[in-house]
Amino acid sequence: MKHDPIIQRYRSLFISDIHLGTRGSQAEKFLDFLRFHDAETIYLVGDIVDGWALRSSWHWPQAHNDVVQKLLRKARKGTRLVYIPGNHDEFLRDYYGSHFGGVEVIADAIHISADGQKFLVTHGDLFDIVIKHARWVAHLGDRAYDFAIFANTIFNRFRRLFGLPYWSLSKWAKLKVKNAVNFIGDFEEVLIREARRHGVDGVICGHIHHAAIRRESGFTYMNCGDWVESCTALVEHEDGCFEIITWTEIHAVHEEIAAAHEPQAA
Repeated sequence: MKHDPIIQRYRSLFISDIHLGTRGSQAEKFLDFLRFHDAETIYLVGDIVDGWALRSSWHWPQAHNDVVQKLLRKARKGTRLVYIPGNHDEFLRDYYGSHFGGVEVIADAIHISADGQKFLVTHGDLFDIVIKHARWVAHLGDRAYDFAIFANTIFNRFRRLFGLPYWSLSKWAKLKVKNAVNFIGDFEEVLIREARRHGVDGVICGHIHHAAIRRESGFTYMNCGDWVESCTALVEHEDGCFEIITWTEIHAVHEEIAAAHEPQAA
């Protein structure tokens, strides 16, 4: 007997870097995530659609279209959807202040949590010196990253053959490279300084595909992560507490529970 999914509801949900339009996007996993999670407000914190990739090679399978339709359906049912474009979907920056199917498109936002704290919500690319001053380097790096994601996909196909769970080879490699680790640290420091400049209590961003919640001297830095490697989201509970959700870990638990409830063959 098939059971309806138990939906976990939050006050706010922050998603970034789905990169629809690329072969590395894990749109199917994101659709599964949306089946089990909902919120009063959903912030799409940039790089939801990858305009860079679509300009060079069109790739738009049904699952990517299903993600768009699922989000629009949530907006029709009363969820507030706020879209803050990033560098890969920068074409939407020409439409600040517009509404599309109930989705608000804005440059950035000030989110007030349930306990009264204020957070600057921004994609983060405007504080990345490579994106800001050397776009050709960013595009070159983007090609190398696409290859790493392709290799990661092949790697995980072999893991599934042996019954092993998903593991991000590209994320592991990135965190082992000293320069990448330093870049992440520098990026976080710049965003914390920007939060201070705005007179808020913290910042919520995406861009670097590294989910985190970090508190420093009364300020909070939070990154949503991505849906290419880590399949993570940032959620705010009704009491104002924030949490990083890693869907690949939760999904494995759901599969174990479903398997345990399947009728055994005679």
